[in-house]
Amino acid sequence: MYIRPATQADISLTYRFIQHKAEFDRSVGAYQGTIQTSEAKIQTTIFGPIPFAYVLFAEQHQQPVGFALYGFRYSSFAGQPSIWLDDLYVETEYRSQGAGAALMQHLAQIAVHHNCTHIAWTADARNHRGLQFYHRLGADVVKREEHRCYWQWMSDHFVRFISKENVP
Repeated sequence: MYIRPATQADISLTYRFIQHKAEFDRSVGAYQGTIQTSEAKIQTTIFGPIPFAYVLFAEQHQQPVGFALYGFRYSSFAGQPSIWLDDLYVETEYRSQGAGAALMQHLAQIAVHHNCTHIAWTADARNHRGLQFYHRLGADVVKREEHRCYWQWMSDHFVRFISKENVP
């Protein structure tokens, strides 16, 4: 599995993966809205002069099979950044083949490089397979509001994760 950062040439691919993630979220009952982004918005907000988010792609045999969309947050109290993982999605036919773990491992390496305190995200409680995956990473649910679980992967856990030979 090869992980690479998105480039300006990936605007359409990024948009397509966001659409696939929204379809998946609809299938588990986690999202009923309409996507309001567009390729033009992605051009401006992710690939413009000030990127507000970053994208990683997982590729197998040069075929994109998954993506992670994330951004940095800063804590004035900690004096350090953290990462907010907005989307993690792997195409159905490529799940359980290491793409999600490879994306998370790469994200953990970015977090270590930037001295982040943690990586955080939300996941729907009805996404049982996803919840099991996050538990295997060593992440913890720090809060739950109805079906929305708030996850946190602390630096001591992801540092151990990236040092492992075999990832979940």
